[in-house]
Amino acid sequence: MARFNTVFVGAEGRSSHRLSYCLIAMILLGLPLAQCQLEKLYVDETDMHLLVDETHLFKLIQIGEYNTTLQVASQIQHADIVQFVPPVVDMPGFDKPDPTMKHTYDICAYGKSPGHSEVTFNVTPAGFVNLDTVFLRVTVMHSNAIYVISYIMGWIYFVAWSVSFYPQIYINFKRKSVVGLNFDFLALNVMGFTMYSLFNCGLYFSKEIQKEYFNRHPRSLNPVQLNDVFFSLHAAFATLITITQCFLYERDGQRVSMIGRGILTTFVSVVIITASLGAANKIAWLDFLYYCSYIKLCITLIKYVPQAYMNYKRKSTEGWSIGNIFLDFVGGFLSILQMTLNAYNYNDWISFFGDATKFGLGLFSLIFDIFFILQHYVFYREGKKFMIVDGSEEGSSMMSSGVGSEYFLVRTWDADEKKYDLEAKA
Repeated sequence: MARFNTVFVGAEGRSSHRLSYCLIAMILLGLPLAQCQLEKLYVDETDMHLLVDETHLFKLIQIGEYNTTLQVASQIQHADIVQFVPPVVDMPGFDKPDPTMKHTYDICAYGKSPGHSEVTFNVTPAGFVNLDTVFLRVTVMHSNAIYVISYIMGWIYFVAWSVSFYPQIYINFKRKSVVGLNFDFLALNVMGFTMYSLFNCGLYFSKEIQKEYFNRHPRSLNPVQLNDVFFSLHAAFATLITITQCFLYERDGQRVSMIGRGILTTFVSVVIITASLGAANKIAWLDFLYYCSYIKLCITLIKYVPQAYMNYKRKSTEGWSIGNIFLDFVGGFLSILQMTLNAYNYNDWISFFGDATKFGLGLFSLIFDIFFILQHYVFYREGKKFMIVDGSEEGSSMMSSGVGSEYFLVRTWDADEKKYDLEAKA
């Protein structure tokens, strides 16, 4: 009896093991079938632009067949903007599915009203197709002409802003002097464009940071384009050229103020702390870049104040390039005009007023540009003509030019301060 029990238990154990092996074999053999059931499904375009009342044909593409009939239904975020015909696509099942077969289905998109809408898809029954990457962005607009004008405006203000640095560089070179150009403005400017360059280069070149961004915004586009990278790097480079001129030309003892140094120290501290947190994996590098962009925004709000105050204190804009201001004004004006045209064309006034940062900074820059133009042509239009005089002997070089009476600058050496004191005399 004992022997029988032993044999019986062993047989039962072998049977149990065989059953387990069969189950494992069935699972392993079933894996290719499961892979087959999760083949690709995608649309042939992910960004679609339509006019109101326009139709556009696109394709839903299926790679691999299934052993059951599937229904693919479009899920339109804003049904009042775009309509799909048919709204549901039937994919027939096959007795012998071919995992390499390709099927295409035509879908007609109809633009109903201006705006933006995302479109996702839902498959019934579920579990056959992974739809995480199957989506569309549809933009419906009033006019294609407005779209073209807006595109051209974008390049015009890009060029205007890029060229705006060179009138100041030319004036400094021509005068061999940077007197009248505020050093706080330059210091804040180079800091701001350096932060902007870090943000743009990080998001444009770093695959790791792009991955972080798309994990947070899976259906978004990269907000940084190549022209953004070029502009920020070029702006930082042009500002560095101007700063180099400050070491080469006459500057009359000008320097960065204590307030300016304090502001810059605060910003540099923020950069060092956030970069250290990023290196220690306490924050994502994407967040570090966001902090850099916030610094740039803060600098844009305050950088013109020192120059405006300096002009007021001197009662002159001599040494400060009005050409720079004109180009900056053109760029800012066209930027806001482009936002207005886009808001009308896409009926997207919410994003126009909702993007308070971009609109506010653009408007703020325009206000300062207008103020500088008033300083140059209205408030301090009656400029003074100065000639450098050493003691009682008249010098041969002109320090500055303008309209009005001629003044002499009497230059005397201050041994204690180790600099020249200049006193204007008629």
